[in-house]
Amino acid sequence: MSLLQITLLTHPREFSKRSNTGRLVLEALGEAAEQLRWDRISPPATLLEEIAAGGVALCYPGAGAEEAGDLGGVRRLILIDATWQEARKMYQRSPYLRQVPRVTLLPQAPSRYNLRKHQREAGLCTAECVIEILRTVGSHAVADRLEERFLACLKPLHQALPKQQPE
Repeated sequence: MSLLQITLLTHPREFSKRSNTGRLVLEALGEAAEQLRWDRISPPATLLEEIAAGGVALCYPGAGAEEAGDLGGVRRLILIDATWQEARKMYQRSPYLRQVPRVTLLPQAPSRYNLRKHQREAGLCTAECVIEILRTVGSHAVADRLEERFLACLKPLHQALPKQQPE
């Protein structure tokens, strides 16, 4: 079974954040993943060509999205790699994304990623989304490898956060 191709459409601010988990996806998936910089004015031409050719879906929640249980016919899955607030703006400001069939995840457990403020309830970070997707398509070994890297990265990031004072 060939591995589903993952495209991370990444907000420009994410490239410099230590807490960005998209880099873990790129490391774990190798050639099965790519990262494209989102640009409101100039969308990535290669992505537009892929969308026009078909077999592309966007992992993004909301009305009209299909459950990701059956990804048959999908060769490439786009994930918006950004904070939830930025992702919403990126989706709204990218007409080409609104033309792509959407799938949504129904996670079995809450996110273990709690490093950013204003995190969406039941929202997963980029790495957690990809782990769920890989398990959905039966790529359990790759999902396990990514999850191992993700969990290993969480510990030092949590330790680097300032301690919160009790209220």
